Amino acid sequence: MRDIFDAIQASAKRIKEAIDIKDIGYSQQENSSGETQLELDIKCDMIIEEEFSRVASIHTIASEEKTHEELLHEDGKYFIAYDPLDGSSLIDVNLSVGSIFGIYEGGFGADKMVASCYVVYGPRVEMVFAENKTKLYLLQAGDFEFVKEIRLTEKGKLMAPGGTQQNWAPYHKEMIDGFFKEGYRLRYSGGMVPDLHQILLKGGGLFSYPGTSDKPEGKLRRLFEVFPFAFIYEKSGGEAIDGTQRLLELGCAHVHDTAICFFGSKYETARVKEVYAANA
Repeated sequence: MRDIFDAIQASAKRIKEAIDIKDIGYSQQENSSGETQLELDIKCDMIIEEEFSRVASIHTIASEEKTHEELLHEDGKYFIAYDPLDGSSLIDVNLSVGSIFGIYEGGFGADKMVASCYVVYGPRVEMVFAENKTKLYLLQAGDFEFVKEIRLTEKGKLMAPGGTQQNWAPYHKEMIDGFFKEGYRLRYSGGMVPDLHQILLKGGGLFSYPGTSDKPEGKLRRLFEVFPFAFIYEKSGGEAIDGTQRLLELGCAHVHDTAICFFGSKYETARVKEVYAANA
């Protein structure tokens, strides 16, 4: 696992440089979701693939930017699914973005997840890595230094509701409105990494991306985004659910499957379970 941890750090340093200097114009290519890729998306994908290709323990990689998984080393045991630059459309307005890594052993699937990591590229570059515990690292003078372990409180203060509101189910909107009536503060940038990072570091709250009328199975991808953050939130003392069950109990038939998802402290996820059970 140490060699993978080192490769992620090396990738993060190179991606930070690419963000600082790379032209962010659009390419002529589309990703698996049919979205036109930024040149920077492609560059970051290539950086991570290059760093992982040097790690003999990695068997296969799958990227949010690639249609199919890719074999690296026949004798490797780890399978890594990653989103090279989550929230890249925020780059041109200078908001934080990130990279997400789900590390699986023996194949892809929530039941095979053994570690998870994400990197935030903002005013500072921070990395959160979860294996047995969730640990925060800060990039200083060219190296990532351990800062602290992360633990969520039982009840938070922040609300990050994803999806276009006009496409929400009425009971979901009523639930979110109820949280705001309790005094929760809106914190939503449109970037999964910075929003979930803020909830983690500020003690708790709820990040939600429900099923919507236009995306009934949710928008966020299980292997690249949902499972990695579910693993991190659970290791941090929080919960990650699809409304009624643990996200890490979901299957995954295709590398680009999506899921409805809620990440947060136990108080908020208990409310979600109550509301969604009543409207099942």
